Amino acid sequence: MKTLIPLLIAVALCSFSARAADAKAIYEKDCQKCHGADGKGETKMGKKLGIKDYTDAKVQAELKDDAAVKAIKEGLKDKEGKTLMKPLEGATDDEVKALVAQIRSFKK
Repeated sequence: MKTLIPLLIAVALCSFSARAADAKAIYEKDCQKCHGADGKGETKMGKKLGIKDYTDAKVQAELKDDAAVKAIKEGLKDKEGKTLMKPLEGATDDEVKALVAQIRSFKK
């Protein structure tokens, strides 16, 4: 039993680390072109869309996890119905949660 607990902890940490790596890869593939590698949104598309700076503590405080999950899963549209952000297709709930954690990691 004593050896089982450290083993379970190690498995859990590896699992979290794998999800974090997956989230980083997803972010780089699907989000970075607008939100930027650093989360500041200072890309050509980010500036055009007025994307918020995720390194800003105030922006992070205003962003609720459930709203971030919804935006990732369903995408975002403006008042006229124009797509601002496409939904992330095929992502699991764990991947979406890890992606929210990736966004949170930009906070300074």
